[in-house]
Amino acid sequence: MRDGTVRLEPLDSSHLEGLAELGRDPDVQRFTYVPTPWPEGFERTWLGRYEHANGTRAGFAVLDEASGEFLGLAALVRVDLEGRQAEAGYIVAPAARGRGVAVRALRLLTAWAIDQLGMERVELRIDVDNVPSVKVADRAGFVREGVRRKAYWRHGRWVDGIMFGLVPDDLDD
Repeated sequence: MRDGTVRLEPLDSSHLEGLAELGRDPDVQRFTYVPTPWPEGFERTWLGRYEHANGTRAGFAVLDEASGEFLGLAALVRVDLEGRQAEAGYIVAPAARGRGVAVRALRLLTAWAIDQLGMERVELRIDVDNVPSVKVADRAGFVREGVRRKAYWRHGRWVDGIMFGLVPDDLDD
């Protein structure tokens, strides 16, 4: 999957160094479920969750189209093939932030989920304090559906989350 600027390719062992870099980033640790502190070698466990998902997840490296540089991760972290729904997530490497990488990757991932997997709903669950991620969701065309109070228990505290959704009809607007 590509858009002329970035491309998505299935995660594999060539992306381990990039995954480790993402996992050690303080913002990633704050807003996601990666372990804190980052255990040495956990990138292999993280990769394995996508390599052995049997249709319940799908993970992609986000790469610069021209150079092949690892820019981040775009994933369906939960896939319900029967229910035709998925939850998406994205993480951009610190050096690539602020360049529209996440928006482009999320659009590619969502189009793939709808066109190739037949998803009728793709959702995002974003920590209310993760302002950059909220902006990505808005720019990628997701509809803000509401705030789920005490949505996640993370790092010893309850976190409120914003629910975003996108259905195929949203793409026709």
